[in-house]
Amino acid sequence: PSGPVLLWPRLNVFRTQSSPPAPSVSPSAHPLRFTTGTVLVFAGLAYDPQMERHQCSCGDNSLHHEYPERTQSIWSRLNERGSVRECLLCTRKASMKELQSVHSENYVLMYGCNPLHQAKLDNRRLGGKFQHVVLLFKVDNDTFWNEPHTSTASRLAAGCVTDLALKVAQRELKNGFAVVRPPGHHATHASPLGFCYFNSVAIAAKQVQQKCNVSKILILDWDVHHGNGTQEAFYSDPSVLYISVHRYDHGLFFPGSGDPTEVGAGAGEGFNVNVAWTGGLDPPMGDAEYLAAFRTVVMPIAHEFSPDLVLVSAGFDAVEGNPDELGGYKVTAKCTSHVVGGGRVVLALEGGHQLRALCDAAEACVSALLGMEVLDMTMLTCECEGRDSLCLRGDIESFYSVSAGRASVPVRPRAETM
Repeated sequence: PSGPVLLWPRLNVFRTQSSPPAPSVSPSAHPLRFTTGTVLVFAGLAYDPQMERHQCSCGDNSLHHEYPERTQSIWSRLNERGSVRECLLCTRKASMKELQSVHSENYVLMYGCNPLHQAKLDNRRLGGKFQHVVLLFKVDNDTFWNEPHTSTASRLAAGCVTDLALKVAQRELKNGFAVVRPPGHHATHASPLGFCYFNSVAIAAKQVQQKCNVSKILILDWDVHHGNGTQEAFYSDPSVLYISVHRYDHGLFFPGSGDPTEVGAGAGEGFNVNVAWTGGLDPPMGDAEYLAAFRTVVMPIAHEFSPDLVLVSAGFDAVEGNPDELGGYKVTAKCTSHVVGGGRVVLALEGGHQLRALCDAAEACVSALLGMEVLDMTMLTCECEGRDSLCLRGDIESFYSVSAGRASVPVRPRAETM
């Protein structure tokens, strides 16, 4: 059975001014090859400039956090640094069938159809909702709709992530990074939220489950906002381990979900882990706290689960430079790359709204995927009183239990190795 629909207050995300993108540099086509056994495989990048046509019809991107320069700037930076020419490029739209692996049929018809096809649909089949979207040009205060570009961009985002995930799962690629927008991890089975329409990472995981010889998938979500939609999609599924590291503040931070007691349901109980930071910004979390969480909570659980594929909801809004109302933490761009290890891993862009921080973090992660040197952060320590106690109580038998001062995860018995 599917997991329960989790309810929480619909909190608006505030808006901020953005800085201009970096200049674009044309790529060349000589992707870097990695040797895996006797097979040569590429690192992959996914991107399509059509996603940048999704923008509010008001024409003033300074009023919106989620704006075209986010992906445009990252792609320009990766071109400038030569990363694009070292990777195999992927792009495609997600099919309607793929979208329906996570979202309801009516929802997919409402937000995924070409406008010409929408005009032919029986409005009663859509419950009259599409007309409401067209008239208002937004779903909520943060999630705008631009006809016809939002549908195309959302399907491209889901398709790009799915294409990369399938290629990595099938060993056609070593790993990959999807430079996509709009983001996806807040979108639920039948509702958009927080800039998100289609849950790209969840759709990619479902497609890998259906089409590849993959039995266990880890979804790691390090966006500063909890991925409520992704959690919902796999809440009862023991073959997908969902781990989120996010700002929670006892449910007062958007979207209000991600409490440590949300551990999964039915067969999936124990396969949903929320590392929930509390205490606001007094002081803000930084590299030491995040690395401690990864070393003592995330990685032990991940190794015990032993996934065949890792999908990362790579939000960069915990990186220093994002405004307080969108995160306010002080994680460095290099820290995000430090947790990108080897193996079959696909990163998909989620949040991150300050352009320099966004570009620096994306560049660092792609460099790590390409096997370039990353910053040695092994000497970092927690300097704030009460936060150097991030450790597991006992041995791995109780690895779901943690005492962290301002971070917590649920107490659960050891999950069985599948």
